[in-house]
Amino acid sequence: MIASANLNVMIKAARKAARHLIRDFGEVENLQVLPKGPGDFVTKADRKAEDVIHDELREARPNYGWVGEESVEVAGADPTRRWIVDPLDGTTNFLHGLPHWSISIALEHKGEIVAGVIYDPIKDEMFTAEKGAGAWMNDRRLRVSGRRDLIECIFATGIPFGGRRDLPETLSDLGRIMPTCAGVRRMGSAALDLAYVAAGRFDGFWERNLHSWDIAAGLILVREAGGFVDGITKGDDPLKAGELVVAGEGIFDKFAKIVRGE
Repeated sequence: MIASANLNVMIKAARKAARHLIRDFGEVENLQVLPKGPGDFVTKADRKAEDVIHDELREARPNYGWVGEESVEVAGADPTRRWIVDPLDGTTNFLHGLPHWSISIALEHKGEIVAGVIYDPIKDEMFTAEKGAGAWMNDRRLRVSGRRDLIECIFATGIPFGGRRDLPETLSDLGRIMPTCAGVRRMGSAALDLAYVAAGRFDGFWERNLHSWDIAAGLILVREAGGFVDGITKGDDPLKAGELVVAGEGIFDKFAKIVRGE
């Protein structure tokens, strides 16, 4: 894999933030005895990781804009480019000591995602993609699954947690999809779900009520690995709509129709 200067900057920032997060993850077992509680601890870990990424990216590209989960959006001197960052996707997993969480960094140019990095520090799996250059995991080229029969497929999604009102909608989705396939997984990191579709580990993914930083890097990974991406409402831009359905060419139409209830 030959990475551009921008992608190398993104990889460097992800690895630097990962060192801090891995150290904090090692303290999870002690969280219950902290006076401020585990939620406060993880919030601090989130923000610290975002600060590290922000500083690295801003030092390398001071004119680019910024959108991050834990901070205020900043317009750059270059209005055509901005970073979209989730410093810790899978916070609940992190909080419970589950080793499945990631760092997600995307670069947007004129409204289009042109580069993405999703890093799983625990497994040391660095998923990267650039427009026209393919999708990669470390040094291995990625391709989406080539399965064509839904009954052989495994899909991923997110299930709404406490306080969200879209649980009935997701349960309806599951009621339509689960009888048609080999299984549905809820792993807890939308970024990694998308990376796993790009890697062919999952055959497809759908979810509602997401933010741009949850999915920006994953979108280009899936597309560069040969996958199809669309809104759950056909034709919607997933980044703006906050919902999406993705899969390989062989099953996309069938899968999307079931998700949409058609």
